[in-house]
Amino acid sequence: MRLTFSARLSGAEILCEIGADCKIVAPVFCFSLMVPAQVLHGGEVIKSVAGYTEVALPDIPANGVVTLVLAHADPAFKITNRAWLPSGGYLRTQDGPIQLPELVLGVQPLGARQPVIETDLLKLVPQPKSWKAAGGTLAFSHVAGDAFSCIDALVGRLGLAPLCGDGGGVSVTHTVDPDLGIEGYRLVISASGLSVATSTAHGLFNAAISLLSLRETNHGQIPCGAIEDAPRFGWRGQHLDCARHFFAVPTLLRLLDLMALFKLNRFHWHFADDEAFRLQVDCAPDLWQNTQFRGEGERVPGVFGGGIRAGGSYSTDDVQTVLRRAAELRIEVLPEIEVPAHAFAINRALPGLRDPSDSGQEASVQAYSENILNPAMPATWDLLEPLTLEVAAQFPLGVLHLGCDELPVGAWAGSPAIDALKAEHQLAGRDDVQEWMMSRLAGHLQDHGIRPAAWEEAAKGARGGIGHESILFSWTGQGAGLEAARMGYDVVMCPAQNIYFDMAHSADPDDWGASWAAFIPLEETVNWEPVPKGAADIAHKIIGVQGCFWSEFTTQDHQMEPMLAPRILGLATKAWDQNDAVDGPSLRALSAAYAHVFDAIGWARNLTV
Repeated sequence: MRLTFSARLSGAEILCEIGADCKIVAPVFCFSLMVPAQVLHGGEVIKSVAGYTEVALPDIPANGVVTLVLAHADPAFKITNRAWLPSGGYLRTQDGPIQLPELVLGVQPLGARQPVIETDLLKLVPQPKSWKAAGGTLAFSHVAGDAFSCIDALVGRLGLAPLCGDGGGVSVTHTVDPDLGIEGYRLVISASGLSVATSTAHGLFNAAISLLSLRETNHGQIPCGAIEDAPRFGWRGQHLDCARHFFAVPTLLRLLDLMALFKLNRFHWHFADDEAFRLQVDCAPDLWQNTQFRGEGERVPGVFGGGIRAGGSYSTDDVQTVLRRAAELRIEVLPEIEVPAHAFAINRALPGLRDPSDSGQEASVQAYSENILNPAMPATWDLLEPLTLEVAAQFPLGVLHLGCDELPVGAWAGSPAIDALKAEHQLAGRDDVQEWMMSRLAGHLQDHGIRPAAWEEAAKGARGGIGHESILFSWTGQGAGLEAARMGYDVVMCPAQNIYFDMAHSADPDDWGASWAAFIPLEETVNWEPVPKGAADIAHKIIGVQGCFWSEFTTQDHQMEPMLAPRILGLATKAWDQNDAVDGPSLRALSAAYAHVFDAIGWARNLTV
């Protein structure tokens, strides 16, 4: 049997054509969009879960075509680009499900490249704390000896020429300077050789990364001068959503290598959400076993391009593989579970986590119903208390991110058990219920020596939020983060308008990605201040910067790459640079210098910058 499938945008409508070379009786078209769909012509919706939809079609005659006209269920919704076409489409037939050909949704170059403006900045991302040019250049390929052997394995994996070796190498001297700090270094480049000073092995690692980058961006002719360097923030992170799309372990390792090249030191591993709980845990095996795959016949249907079947889970050995690579690269790993919302998969996998008498009709922003856990149910705590401890115990960082974002409007409004909980603890509304739940869970972690973390919404509630020295991540912008900092929380800034890398680069309909926060061209990744004007008094509470990549649009691992590159340069700049020396035009110039690096290591990049 041969099937064809095509779809195209037509204003606010989506036109789909499905053809077959033999007759198919009573087919059902199963597919996903980012948000719920309606049928305008050609079929009838028979099931809808969030953006996943099943449409009963008329019989498809032999060598015939059926045409289906779709629109988003919310008529006010505006289609942004081709990534909003149906994904993961298949036909359910009397003979079983048949996968339809996948639409080509990966990132592709758009238009002409932007003109590059020259810059006098050192061709290094992130920019150093201090650079004093001395004039002239050093012809450099490698150093004599093993002074920088700490990055030998990384250099080899990246496919770059060795940084250390014998025969003809540049001489290097290494000294210890206790005043340089844990991550600081001093690198002096002269026509006669190199000298490096550090106080720790981490500082030497950072010096080696800078030297490697300078060799690559200057094509072996490194400018002479003195670098003295140290990071602005201790938390310099990149997040990856592995719940909506299961990224293979080699892809995670590849991302860690890229992060190290730009001195990022926190990997935020998001493996639990509405779509799956992907970490294999002993305390609740049904949790991951029943959610690791989605699609036909699974508890979670083929949302976000899942198709007939997609997914996977991460074993204890997988975690150890990631942790070993991270440790080699001076990166620590932050695990995240998701409570109380974004729990659709958990509720599908395990009984007793919702009030059976709940008559509420709440729906999440992605149109999931029943995606919140009920803290009045004993089963909720029977799950969460051992689960949080087991997850946290696998990660040496000693911090567990608890989620706490996007609680649906009307959450728990129909639950008699919550009504009783509110009366018992004098809780006024849903924010207070969430606060009570998160505070209890955070206290449980703190009692076991684990620091809690959560998204910005965890500061809500009449009693000051989650508390317990939690780290909060400000994502809707910086306002919530500044407010949380003034409340005494440590805050990591990750504003969606600047460093959410699942956002499309542009408004071009041939682009790819989300747009709810903004279109994010390269320049916008640096056109913001982690500590805005007027917030100097709480600067010490802003502990870091983090980029995020959410995977609703991702069906293949490689689609992540040109969404991160080259925009990750802006993230690295804001996380490290103490002088704010890089603006949009100069970042574009630095991006041109790094084009060779991305190409040399085989990391796909957006070609419009």
